[in-house]
Amino acid sequence: MDTFLHLINGGAGNLAAYLAAHVLLCLLPAFFIAGAMAALIPKASITRWLGRNTSYRVSYPAAAAAGSLLAVCSCTIVPLFAGIYKKGAGLGPAVTFLFFAPAGNVLALAYTGSILGAEFAFARFLLCLLFGIGIGLLMAMLFWRDDARHDAQTDALFAEQARIGTAATGVLLSLVAVLIAGTLKVSPLSATVASVTLPLPGAEAWQATLFDWVPFDAAKGEEGVSVQGSLLIGLLLLIGGAAWKGLENIVEGANRWTWATLGLAAATLLVAAARLTPQADGLDVAITGRVLAVAAALWAVLHQARRLAADAWQAWLWESWRFVKQIFVLLVVGVFVVGVVRQLIQPAWIQDLAGTNSLLANAVAVVFGVFMYFPTLVEVPVARMFLDLGMHRGPLLAYLMADPELSLQSILMVAAVIGRRKTAAYVSLVAVFSVTAGLLYGAWVDGVNPVWIAAGLLAFLGVLAALLAVLLRRRSSPAPA
Repeated sequence: MDTFLHLINGGAGNLAAYLAAHVLLCLLPAFFIAGAMAALIPKASITRWLGRNTSYRVSYPAAAAAGSLLAVCSCTIVPLFAGIYKKGAGLGPAVTFLFFAPAGNVLALAYTGSILGAEFAFARFLLCLLFGIGIGLLMAMLFWRDDARHDAQTDALFAEQARIGTAATGVLLSLVAVLIAGTLKVSPLSATVASVTLPLPGAEAWQATLFDWVPFDAAKGEEGVSVQGSLLIGLLLLIGGAAWKGLENIVEGANRWTWATLGLAAATLLVAAARLTPQADGLDVAITGRVLAVAAALWAVLHQARRLAADAWQAWLWESWRFVKQIFVLLVVGVFVVGVVRQLIQPAWIQDLAGTNSLLANAVAVVFGVFMYFPTLVEVPVARMFLDLGMHRGPLLAYLMADPELSLQSILMVAAVIGRRKTAAYVSLVAVFSVTAGLLYGAWVDGVNPVWIAAGLLAFLGVLAALLAVLLRRRSSPAPA
């Protein structure tokens, strides 16, 4: 029983510390961005670029761009992949879309940057982009006959003209500005512009109580809950309650709970951007440059949103709420499980299996990522746990390349769409490319001469160029009967 309670306390403490962290500056804007992308960008403006006969200069970058707009996990992306493939998308661009969307979407990258650092997020983006296109090209080359036969059975369904409106563009850009203002780590944003001390003499005692309730060991990467964090948790709970009444039926029109939800969301971002420090005589509130920047970006969102038609902004809020319901509960469960697992895993295990940037270490990380499914975003706190327990950053990237792309259930669903032979090739390519990504990034972390790393990337691009030439020659061949 003592062991069980210890595990439960570990999970609850990790969850409380997670909800209290300033990742809310990343998560809240990202959910609204994902919803805006889903609701305000016409589907035809994305899918019409993915046909097999579309120029590779357009189709593969477009597939990656389309994937970046969808904050979904590997299981959710499969039906979308099936839809665009069966309606005429080429196998190569469709596979690039399937690979890139779970790991390269704006939500995953922003969250990765906030938890693991901007350099790691950039490496994840760059290698996912290059290798996603590479995997798509290889699949198109390996199965070019099947792809040609499939193309002959479909018509050009992606030729519709569609464009995003100026108001929708303004909303998206303003939301991105909120995310950047909240997460960018530069001195003007962190500088204190003004400060005030609120007469709350119990603030220090409350902080001590929080540390007693949620003990933590900073050496293991654990975090406690601050007074500011407890306030953010309270605001988050209020947002959830208000959103359930204000956004669940938003398509029927807004109500007072809708405005309460949006007001609480804005207040939460502003509180997270400030700096609250308990003092003996009260609570010191520092107004930082980040508070001003976030406030300005929120005003821009409001200004642009007022230009949207009613059905457009209602659809935007509904899609954002749908993403929250789809992802956030699983995220909470995953973070709790991470806290439990953290109590069981011995640092020596991680150090022994993946503490160096070896081929075996990267392969072990990929196998774990393939067969231990975590919903989108949950893999990031899991990765943070592994990093704190001694995993090398190379195998860590290999894990994050494989985990969002594949799970046992998604493998079965992909096989139902494109067949077992193509699925086996796809899974194998994901594994090989993920190990390669881990080795390359791990070499960078270990201080290997950047010239050699660049040479490796250039060699990879050279191989892709050669494969592309083969693909173009085969594409010009007549389709099989």
